[in-house]
Amino acid sequence: MAVSEADFARLREVLATPRNTGTSDFDLNRPHAHPPGTKLREAGVLVPVAEGPRGAEIILTKRSSALKHHPGQVAFPGGKVDPGDADAMAAALREAHEEIGLPPRGVEVLGALPPHETVTGFIMRPYVGRIREAFREVPEPGEVEEVFRIPFALAADPANYRIEYRHWRGRKRHYFVLAWGPYYVWGATARILREMCALLEGE
Repeated sequence: MAVSEADFARLREVLATPRNTGTSDFDLNRPHAHPPGTKLREAGVLVPVAEGPRGAEIILTKRSSALKHHPGQVAFPGGKVDPGDADAMAAALREAHEEIGLPPRGVEVLGALPPHETVTGFIMRPYVGRIREAFREVPEPGEVEEVFRIPFALAADPANYRIEYRHWRGRKRHYFVLAWGPYYVWGATARILREMCALLEGE
């Protein structure tokens, strides 16, 4: 399913609508939450939407299995805000360039999804970016094992999400899952995509 100009206009409209709440890794695991007063670290991620041979696609990464944190997990390009970054959006664009070779000049940022709080102590700010120029995907050595794409239509359909759980730090933790072929999208990445899906559905 190709994304038309009307679809991109709808995305911009949805992303421009003010929202008072964000999402969290704790959404399916209440009443668990960070202790009051916890200082969360800022991070920015890019949700890149590109046109592919089968229509619109979302670009994702598979983290290196050698990494200390979140090895082998599926993630958006992005990372923590560094002192040299103007803001979380600048961090997302910088990291996307470093991690997958995406030049910032080729990205039209359509807007921001609600911020997402992670169990690891980050406030993650996701930005949806339309890829305006073809580019060569180059995984960052040592950090990104693979760059791959999933259909936008898959992520935009609420019927494709399921809830699973595993035990983590002595507790049962529930989370959203979105499966595509051999790829298992879960945790914060799936939760952010599920929120984008909900906004598009008007939930």
